[in-house]
Order: sequence, then C-alpha cells, then structure tokens
Amino acid sequence: RACDQLRCTACDFRVSLFNDYIWDQSCDYLFFRNNMPELSKLRAKMIKKKGARAYACQCSWRSIDALTDLRTEQQLRWVCGKH
Repeated sequence: RACDQLRCTACDFRVSLFNDYIWDQSCDYLFFRNNMPELSKLRAKMIKKKGARAYACQCSWRSIDALTDLRTEQQLRWVCGKH
C-alpha cells in the first residue's frame, strides 16, 4: 500500500498521484514546474495505462507500473506528510 500523503522536501509541494496513468516520456522539469498542481494542464502529458500510477511534485515525477520501493530512489525527496 502506498502513502497518499507524500510531500517533497526539495520543492515543498504535495506529491500528486494519478491512478491508471503514466507520464509521457517528453515530460521535463519545466513542464511540472509550470503546471503543478493544475490537473487540466497536466493531462496533456498523461497516458492512460491500467494498473499504473503517475506521481509528481513540482520538481520530480515517476511512473510506476509494478510494486516499487520509492525509498531506493535516492534522487527523490518524497517523505510521508503525516496522516
């Protein structure tokens, strides 16, 4: 089970998650910096994929389609935002 209250310590944004989507490979830092957290703008680079989940804050993003321990990805600064 994944935490749904993740927060990024680098940009101080809440990490948004989108079930059944992945990010397009053309996504870059400026896309998220300029469009977070507006879903209507983010949809331009979201691809429907059943069983996947797209995560993003204002400075980092990940598409996950298999069980993954995000703590092993050292560049991510995502922590539980407390429940």
